[in-house]
Amino acid sequence: MALEEFDKDEQHKGDRGYSRMRSIMDLGMGLLWLAMGVFLFFYTYLKTRLPVNLDETTRKLLGAVFIVYGLFRIYRGIKQNYYRKN
Repeated sequence: MALEEFDKDEQHKGDRGYSRMRSIMDLGMGLLWLAMGVFLFFYTYLKTRLPVNLDETTRKLLGAVFIVYGLFRIYRGIKQNYYRKN
């Protein structure tokens, strides 16, 4: 085993821990963004007492953006492609 291969193997163990932590963070944040987006998008149907001082178009547009970003974060957390090898 060459010295370069040993260094790669040791780095790989550290990368797995970082990837796992980052994946959990992406999944959690994705769920939060998704929940905020669903809340804003379906605000009139949820019958909550929380005031949202936005007009309907802005609220739905912002909710849709939050939903798309939340789905992207969940996808990125599942995919776990944080180290691209070119």
